[in-house]
This record gives sequence, structure tokens and C-alpha cells, in this order.
Amino acid sequence: MFNTDSVEKKISSLVKNIKERTMKEEAAKKEHETKEKEEIKEKPKPKLNPNKDNGLDMENHSWGQNLQEVTVTVPVPLGTKSRDVVCDVKKDYLKVGLQGQTPIVDGQLFETVKPNDSYWSLEDQKVISLLMTKCDKISWWKSLLKGGPEIDTQKAEPEKSKLSDLDMETKSTVEKMMFDQRQKKLGLPTSQEIENQNMLKQFMAQNPNFDITNAKMF
Repeated sequence: MFNTDSVEKKISSLVKNIKERTMKEEAAKKEHETKEKEEIKEKPKPKLNPNKDNGLDMENHSWGQNLQEVTVTVPVPLGTKSRDVVCDVKKDYLKVGLQGQTPIVDGQLFETVKPNDSYWSLEDQKVISLLMTKCDKISWWKSLLKGGPEIDTQKAEPEKSKLSDLDMETKSTVEKMMFDQRQKKLGLPTSQEIENQNMLKQFMAQNPNFDITNAKMF
């Protein structure tokens, strides 16, 4: 006699197996797609050669830099008036364009600037020129805006300048770095090590009976 229940169970089991296999295949496919997306996301963007001003020439603007400042040049239609210009500089944000139009440059700055020490001008009624003072004056920017194309900062060429051209804080930092570099090459103590030694000498002068035989040295 034909066993209907047995056939139904076999069909049900077969359908279940097919569903489970399909679900596993779909899960594996999604996992593979996710992995591919992550690999694409993690793949580093190619670094571009900087222009002559250590920045980049973009489609509708260009930017350059030295260690102290960032410059942005934005071409606009001939006959543009100063009142038509929109130039909003914040510590970490920049927007440049014309009134009533989509901004030409708009986004979060790659690093921070000093808004009160930043200036713009309209040259020959056809070019907006912007100068921004960096907060960190000892490093190169890889890009004008975060998420933008990046330059190879190893190929950036610093302008020939003297220490006397730098502000006191930057000058002091650069001099300390140069001193430490020379000392290391000669196998001599760095400024921090000299400071530690002087502190130890001062301590021993004030505490002549203190035994430092087993003390850890700096």
C-alpha cells in the first residue's frame, strides 16, 4: 500500500534541505560581497605628486602651502564684485563661492587654521585668493579638505627660509629638534636627557647622603 505520510515527510525534508542550502549560499554570497567592500574601503588612496606650491590643482580651484600657511585660489567670472564673494573660514571648516550659487569649495579642513589670521581678496575681478594661517606650523597637509585627494608629502619641498622668519614658538621647537638630532648623531645626550641629568645633580646637591647605588637612572 502507498504510504502517503512517508512521501510527504520525504518531500518536506527535501524542501527543508533545499531552503537551508539556499540560505547558506545567500549568506556566503553576502559575506563575500561584504569582504570585497571592506577590502575596497581599506585600500589606500594613491598619493598624488604635489604642484609647485606643495598642494594640488583641482578642476575649479587650486591650493598650495608652506609650513606656516595654506593658500587657496578660486577662479570666478570676470567682473565679479567683492560683495558677490562668499568666504567663510572657521577653525576646521571652509566655504568659498559666490552669492546665490553652489559653493565652489565646501568642507571640513584637513587640519585646523586660525580664522583671525586668515584673509581673502578678489584679484582683477576674476580670482578669489585666500590665505589661511595653520595652527600646527611644523607639518604638511596631505589635502585641503578631509576626504579629498591627497598629496605625497614626502615630495613637498619647503621654501628656503631662515629661523629668524619663524614665530618664537615654532622657532624654539625647530631649534630643539635640530639640537636633539645633532646630539643623537654624535652619541651625546638629547635636551630631555640633559634636563634629567641636571635635575639629578640638583637633587644630589640638596641630598648629599642619599644613596643612588640601586636607583634606576633616567
